[in-house]
Amino acid sequence: MEPARRKELLHGLSPEECEALLYDWSFWARHNQLPPDGDWFCWLILAGRGFGKTRTAVEWIRTLVEGDSPLVAPKAAPDRIALVADNFLEGRLTMIEGESGLLAVCPPDYRPVFESSNKKLIWPNGIQAFLYSAESPDQLRGPQHQVAWADELAKWRYVEDTWSNLLLGLRLGKMPQVLVTTTPRNIPLCRDLVADPRTRVVRGSTYDNRAHLPQSFFDQVVAQYEGSRIGRQEIYGEILTDVPGALWSRPLLDDNRAGDLPDLDRIVVAVDPPVTSGKKADTCGIIVAARDRAGQGYIIADCSVQGLSPHGWARAALAAYARYEADRLVAEVNNGGELVESLLRQIDPELSYRAVRASRGKVLRAEPVAALYEQGRIKHCGTFAALEDQMCGLTSDGPSDGKSPDRVDALVWALTELLLKARGQPQIRNI
Repeated sequence: MEPARRKELLHGLSPEECEALLYDWSFWARHNQLPPDGDWFCWLILAGRGFGKTRTAVEWIRTLVEGDSPLVAPKAAPDRIALVADNFLEGRLTMIEGESGLLAVCPPDYRPVFESSNKKLIWPNGIQAFLYSAESPDQLRGPQHQVAWADELAKWRYVEDTWSNLLLGLRLGKMPQVLVTTTPRNIPLCRDLVADPRTRVVRGSTYDNRAHLPQSFFDQVVAQYEGSRIGRQEIYGEILTDVPGALWSRPLLDDNRAGDLPDLDRIVVAVDPPVTSGKKADTCGIIVAARDRAGQGYIIADCSVQGLSPHGWARAALAAYARYEADRLVAEVNNGGELVESLLRQIDPELSYRAVRASRGKVLRAEPVAALYEQGRIKHCGTFAALEDQMCGLTSDGPSDGKSPDRVDALVWALTELLLKARGQPQIRNI
């Protein structure tokens, strides 16, 4: 529409009409942000950062709640909606209280009340939405729901358990449905959903929403990853296949997932400290690993942090050490020397600590650890998306994306300490 004609029409609207237009999603949405036609069970949005996935999901929930849907019948029992996030904090900050969250997007006269203690939203018509964390899959075992929104599914730690429990609870109403919004990763569930005939897949990129994103975001962030593998995933929403020649593959990691942990013999926290701090600094790799009495290794947690000061990452490492009741903390000291230990002991003088120094390249150190995976001697207790992305991108020539494999470095140090470090054996000597 010509600017003059558009201005004329807008000036002709009453305040009530302006407000109605503001909350009319069908007017503002792009075509790929509207629900698919036909019968479907899963609406899967695989899109890059900034596409508008959160806003799309919130507006879909709004449509169901406010009655413009066959799912909501007059005088019916209140519908129950499941909101499943990577963790409770992410769910609250993004799905509920974020700039595109449910509290911000719903109109003032039909805005839900958020009971934070109960992790529950209640709309004026009695419909309720419950917030769940993918870190606690068993919370979804009992409750029943009619509709679900699964946010950033590819990041979920216990993705298979959480997803199966969610589906088993979608048994209310005549047409249960689930919307999945995620930046994709090459995990089995994403591939299975794409192949499922009951799924409607929508793909999109950061550029689809360029009109509503600051130019500085494209200049400083998008440009940095344009043309790279991580850019294809995080900007264009592609499911990346394995890197040829990588030390680890997705199928290898998927075959080495652990269920319940056995009694553990030893727990180690390994730290790969960054050289600098700040927004552009490398991540401080912090990996928690364990060994059982049979010599089986386990990756328990990825507690890595980015952008913190030395005291910040030291406190994060010691928090993991305390939380998992670790027997030892090991840290690479090639760049920090004795300062690393001094920094850690300022916070915890009683720390059980060992410094490790790299005498070989990252790939050479990683190869024996990759062999342990091939032998089935290492299992992951959940899915660690960022760590596994680095693992599956590390080749004999180095990281495929050119970035520092900080999380992998910490993993290698942890498993070396647990399973590859030469152990002294008692011997009888002739004197």
